[in-house]
Amino acid sequence: MLINNEEEFCDTVTGDTFCKDVERSIVKKFRKDIWRKFTQAINEYEMIRDGDKIAVCISGGKDSMLMAKLFQELERHGRKNFDVIFLVMNPGYNDRNLEMIKYNAERLHVPITMFESDIFHIVAEEEKSPCYLCARMRRGYLYSRAKELGCNKIALGHHYDDVIETILMGMLYSGQIQTMMPKLHSVNFEGMELIRPLYLIREEAIIRWKDYNRLQFIQCACRFTEHCAACEDTEQASKRAEIKELIRELSKKCPVIEKNIFRSVENVNLNTIIAYKQDGRKHHFLEGYEER
Repeated sequence: MLINNEEEFCDTVTGDTFCKDVERSIVKKFRKDIWRKFTQAINEYEMIRDGDKIAVCISGGKDSMLMAKLFQELERHGRKNFDVIFLVMNPGYNDRNLEMIKYNAERLHVPITMFESDIFHIVAEEEKSPCYLCARMRRGYLYSRAKELGCNKIALGHHYDDVIETILMGMLYSGQIQTMMPKLHSVNFEGMELIRPLYLIREEAIIRWKDYNRLQFIQCACRFTEHCAACEDTEQASKRAEIKELIRELSKKCPVIEKNIFRSVENVNLNTIIAYKQDGRKHHFLEGYEER
C-alpha cells in the first residue's frame, strides 16, 4: 500500500495508536508463537551479551521488520544491557520499494540508519549465480558499515523455515549435511559476529502477524521486485521453492517432519558417519578403526 498524498502520509505515520497496537500484538496475541520463540532463541543460543552493539539489518521485508520491532520490545522489557542500530542498506532499490521501506519504518516508529551501495548494478552484469554473489556482497557491506558504526554484531532475519529448507537443500542438491547456524563469527571482519534471532520462529506465524496488523512490505530484495516473478526464474530460488513445496507435502502425511528436519542437525552421531569435516580438515571413519 503506497500513500496517495502527503497529507495522508503524515496522518498515518505520526499517530501512535497504530504502532502501539502492532507492538501489543507481538507480546499479547502472538506471544507464544513469536515473542517467546524470539526470546528462547536469544537465550538458548546466547546471542546477546551485555555491552553488545547490534546492527539490526532491515531489508524491507516482513521478517526483518518484525525483527526490528522484536528488538525494540527486548530493549523495553529485557534485562540485557545492549544497544541497537536499525541498519538499512540501499543496494539500488527502485523508488517504489525505497518509499515503502521508509514508510513502514516511520509508521512502525523504527529509527532507521540508511546507507547506499551499488550492489544491484554490479550483480546485474553477473550471468552465473547472481543471487549468490548479491547475498555475499550485501553481507560484506553490512558487516563493514556496522563495524564503522561501532557494532560488534549484525542481526539477520532468517527464520525456522529458512533453516529447515537449507538443511534439505544441502542434502538433496549439494550432497552434504549442514545447517544455517544461529550465530557465527565473521571470517573477514575480525571481532564481528552474525546472529539470527528469528531462528525458532515459523514463517507462518510471521505472515499471520503481518496480516493481522494489515501490514504490507516489499516482496523481495532484488532490483526486479516490481516484477518479482523474475526472481523465481533463478536456479537458487527455484530450488528453494521446490524444497518448500516438498516439505509442505511431506508434512501433510507426517506432522513432525519439519521438527525432525530441524532436530536432525542437533542429533548427529559421529559413530555412524562415514566422513565429516571440521575446521577445513576431513575426517574418515577408518581413522583409528582397527584400534577401536
